[in-house]
Amino acid sequence: MPPTPRAMNSRTSQARSRTSRWGIPIAAGTALALVGGVLLWSPTEKADASPAAAPRAGFTAVAAGDIAEQCTASSSSCKHPKTAALVKQINPSFVMTMGDNQYDDARLKDFKNYYDKTWGAFKNKTRPVPGNHETYDPAGPLKGYKSYFGSIAYPDGKSYYSYDQGNWHFIALDSNSFDDDEQIDWLKADLAANDKKCVAAYWHHPLFSSGGHGNDPVGRPVWKLLQEHRAELVLNGHDHHYERFAPQNADGKADPDGIVELLGGMGGANPYDIEEVQPNSQKRITKTFGVVKLNFTDTGFSWNLVATDGSTKDTSPSYTCR
Repeated sequence: MPPTPRAMNSRTSQARSRTSRWGIPIAAGTALALVGGVLLWSPTEKADASPAAAPRAGFTAVAAGDIAEQCTASSSSCKHPKTAALVKQINPSFVMTMGDNQYDDARLKDFKNYYDKTWGAFKNKTRPVPGNHETYDPAGPLKGYKSYFGSIAYPDGKSYYSYDQGNWHFIALDSNSFDDDEQIDWLKADLAANDKKCVAAYWHHPLFSSGGHGNDPVGRPVWKLLQEHRAELVLNGHDHHYERFAPQNADGKADPDGIVELLGGMGGANPYDIEEVQPNSQKRITKTFGVVKLNFTDTGFSWNLVATDGSTKDTSPSYTCR
């Protein structure tokens, strides 16, 4: 079942576990466990394969941004039908889209003619956020986006929202309006009310990127808030390539208690070149279309970049929630 948007309530913040966080490269793990079909690595003293280890619930999500150009499956060069086929094959619990869902101006008729023909198959379990292209609609910013997704993207009448799945809290944000005090106040209240151990957030414009758009400081205050509340993961789009970063703080300094960023702008739009490699960038891939398959447990996460030919182009370290 896909997650349902989480209603805000008056719960006070509960203490979250302060266990050590591990980011273990695939080649460096010392123990293995198979949980829900997901291969997990951990240090020997915390081996997940131990008979005494508690069961760990797991689920899979798919993520991508920068998706539907104005083309259809009748064109062999059209990529969003091929990335949609990956989503169908993976059959995740839900889908996160990181903005620029529809090009070029995200008009409702374009959503219906292009996005809906491919990624629309998963509309009911998609949890989208808008990108800058959604603001270009001649009918008004986000008009086509809101008309197409409706309450899926506006569960509380706003273009930002949150929801829970398992032991995870997901926060979908609108980076077109990070200067809006109302959204920031909402985020503060949402984080304070959260009682899940693990937190992920996603929006369109990346704070860190080695691509053509580069770093976008609009997300720095949000990153700081998320790190204060021990968030684990941020997902972005905007630059049309794939990139993953080591944990870092909002100032771009390596920090074992920082946030992991995943940039997944390879959902179907024309790729961008890598322009200037940023500190803490661990992997960069361009001119590859695909989706990110995220594997979540109740204590951690990892992911794979799956290309449209079905091959795995990158595998992240496995991380434990803080």
